[in-house]
Amino acid sequence: AAAARLARRRGAEVADRLRAGAEEALAALTGSLTRAAAERDELARQRTAREAELLEVRTRVRAATAELERLTDEVHRDEVARAEQRLRIEALEERAAEEFGVDLPTLVAEYGPAAPVPPTPAQVAAAEAAGEPEPAAVPYDRATQERRAARAERDLTTLGKVNPLALEEFAALEERHTFLATQLEDLRATRRDLLTVVREVDGRIHDVFASAFADVAREFEGVFATLFPGGQGRLVLTDPEDMLTTGVEIEARPPGKKVKRLSLLSGGERSLTAVALLVSIFRARPSPFYVLDEVEAALDDVNLGRLLTLVEQLRATSQLIVITHQKRTMEIADALYGVSMRGDGITGVISQRLREADAASA
Repeated sequence: AAAARLARRRGAEVADRLRAGAEEALAALTGSLTRAAAERDELARQRTAREAELLEVRTRVRAATAELERLTDEVHRDEVARAEQRLRIEALEERAAEEFGVDLPTLVAEYGPAAPVPPTPAQVAAAEAAGEPEPAAVPYDRATQERRAARAERDLTTLGKVNPLALEEFAALEERHTFLATQLEDLRATRRDLLTVVREVDGRIHDVFASAFADVAREFEGVFATLFPGGQGRLVLTDPEDMLTTGVEIEARPPGKKVKRLSLLSGGERSLTAVALLVSIFRARPSPFYVLDEVEAALDDVNLGRLLTLVEQLRATSQLIVITHQKRTMEIADALYGVSMRGDGITGVISQRLREADAASA
């Protein structure tokens, strides 16, 4: 029991010490938590402040960056403008030196803003016309001189480039113009001569055609009456007022028919009408030779007899070469030429003078 009491006493002491230590630890822990919360709040406050400062700094950085870009663009633009101005000044110096032979100091001294501006030639001419003295020079005014320069540039552009060889080119062009004018006058004279010749030829053609048509029309009526006894035929001009462009129509009216159009005639009648036209031309303007190629192929015996009568009339003044298969046509010929097949199957050309044969038989 004593040992137990001692043990309990010791356990109580230990428990007291543990309780005291736990209370001290709890107090220390509570103080630590309080301090930690305070530090946490302070840190949160500081973080919020730092974030606000960071946001403000970023805003200033963005503004500074935009300003830097703007300044950079302005600097670049100013550099480009200065370069362009420098190139323009150099080009103006070169142009003044090349075109006017004036260097830059002389140009600035004589035509710069400090030099007075003399009157324009138009002002001088107006003063002389009015009988007034020449206007005095006026101070330089940039706006006025810019308008004057723009007006001068427009006038210069309208005038065009100045050609130093204009006089030589004008002389060459004048010579060329004189040559072409001479050639043109020659062409006009030639044209007048050609028109005169054309009129003469047209007149000659008119006379020849009118005479030939009158003769052919007269002969056609007689020949048609021979081929178509009791019929009527004539030649008519489509445009008698213009003999150079007129056409010729054939009116054929065989006996017993009232038609005038050739398309309404039979084949034999059309053939005889065509032969009548040919024979009329032959008789109006005789020729030493005539060649007829089977003109009687579509004719019957009666019409063939009438055609042979015309052939007999023509042979009195001309020689005729007739290609035919008609026996009656061959009978009136003076000589025959043909192709015959011998007994061995070989063809040969034969000829026979009928007049000599008739004389020999007589």
